[in-house]
Amino acid sequence: MISVFVSTSDAPGGDTLHGRLAAVLNRLAAHRAARSRVKPGFARRPEPRDIGSLIRGQQLIGGTFQFADALIQAPAQSIWDLPIPDPALGHALHGFSWLDDLAAVGDAAARARAQVWTFDWIARYGLGKGPGWAPDMTGRRLIRLVNNAPMVLNGRDAASRGVFMTSLAQQVVFLSRRWPAATCGIARIEALTGLIHAALSLDGMARLVPPAMAALARECHDGIDAHGALPARNPEELLEVLTLLVRASEALCAADIQTDPAIFHAIARIAPTLRALRHADGGLPRFHGGGCGAEGRLDAALAASGIRTPAGTGLAMGYARLQGGQTSVIIDAAPPPRGASSVTGHASTLAFEMTSGRVPVVVSCGSGAPFGADWHRASRATASHSTLEISGYSSSRLGPEQGGDGARTQLDETPQEVWMRTDERPGRQAIFGHDGYVCTHGLHHIRDLDLSADGRVLRGTDTLGTMSSADRAGFDTVAARAGSQGIGFRLRFHLHPDIDAQIDMGGWAVSLALPSGEIWVLRFKGPVDLTLAPSVYLESGGLGPRPSRQIVLSGHMPAQECQIVWTLERAQDTPATIRDSDTTVPQPDI
Repeated sequence: MISVFVSTSDAPGGDTLHGRLAAVLNRLAAHRAARSRVKPGFARRPEPRDIGSLIRGQQLIGGTFQFADALIQAPAQSIWDLPIPDPALGHALHGFSWLDDLAAVGDAAARARAQVWTFDWIARYGLGKGPGWAPDMTGRRLIRLVNNAPMVLNGRDAASRGVFMTSLAQQVVFLSRRWPAATCGIARIEALTGLIHAALSLDGMARLVPPAMAALARECHDGIDAHGALPARNPEELLEVLTLLVRASEALCAADIQTDPAIFHAIARIAPTLRALRHADGGLPRFHGGGCGAEGRLDAALAASGIRTPAGTGLAMGYARLQGGQTSVIIDAAPPPRGASSVTGHASTLAFEMTSGRVPVVVSCGSGAPFGADWHRASRATASHSTLEISGYSSSRLGPEQGGDGARTQLDETPQEVWMRTDERPGRQAIFGHDGYVCTHGLHHIRDLDLSADGRVLRGTDTLGTMSSADRAGFDTVAARAGSQGIGFRLRFHLHPDIDAQIDMGGWAVSLALPSGEIWVLRFKGPVDLTLAPSVYLESGGLGPRPSRQIVLSGHMPAQECQIVWTLERAQDTPATIRDSDTTVPQPDI
């Protein structure tokens, strides 16, 4: 008996002519690689590098499969016999992330499934069949096969070992020929890292490493800027790049091969940037298509990098950070990505997230890409972020759809000027502004954020106003069309699903109860009305959007300037045992 729940998802690669041609070429290259009659052994003993999910591993053993936002109940079913209602599910399966999850369990039942499913894949798809032969996916799979080889080969006979080693070698040969077909950026870095990692692990394959290392060095030089940032400004993608580069560097060092300086310098640039983007709970801000990252993954990557350079001052990949006590605030303080890099970009300019200790409080909705084109589009709007929006408009607008499904839509009409000014207390107070609404309404958005030294109080002032005669003329034209009510706006604070919110003080405040026991209170002043409205929390790996709530302060502009003052303050009667004392807590030594 098989039961399936699946949410709609964009198919990786898309059903385009270029995508279909690439798939054909990949299969031809895989078929040619399968003719390579090589049966190497391991040049060095593989060691597991990734920590999978114990819970997901136990679910797999019990016949519950959750991949790419699909939940499939199939007791005693092979992973390769599952129904594939969405191409994204097939891509997730062929990436072999489930092998790490089974390794996290590590018992006889987990080992049996790992062996059966791995050898079944080789028998079914090893000659180039199936959707698993994209270069980046092959690199991802090779890393997991090499790292978990002891579990896969434990107790197997010589014939099985030969089949496994031959498959590894053939996949390495395939990658050595097809990595240039991977898209520049993280896909190519993943393909090249898998090639380097596997080639150095197998006898007789080291000759393939120098050209792969040179190509990886070029990707580092061309795709990672001098400040350790990516053009897409996706924090989680930057974490993944660091993880891959560290893995490649470790493999080279283990083989006594000097790492290309460009790779080392890229790691050295990325690590302090990620430190600046680290929330107090160890997660990342959820902007421009990225999530918070798996628990502990950021700290593990920073520790493995060996780079101890602290976070610098100023912006990190366009984000500003305020820190007080154990409260962190991260603000999107730069123009959004543009051009091809903006297909996952968000209209989130001047949006912020706040974390108190280990608890996210104010968040962004996140990326809706895993849940289909409609959710993807909605999640990119300004209304899905904790900032001020003019009703019905985003600070950046989406351009025409590319590819027909909305998955490749670039940002258009982005703010031309986004600025930040800090005061004499760097790290705790800053003023930001952007002109994203000038072309539509003649209005600038200015946001002043001030976090107290002990992290108990975040004070904010949001202002909409004109700055020039041209702005005033544009505003008057739009205001005349809007009628007597004036131009509507909304100031939003999206809350994490674990936060319990209640309106207090006759509608002039909101109390927020955190799972830790802390109580925070939001108060405000200005010509606005307070409501608690539904919201969603979008996270990869979930079966659908999680319901949450948002605080909305809504109003209309009667004149050319309007200002809302608000405070988010931790209640003084919160038990002291819940949280560390009110002193600035240093970042972990990572």
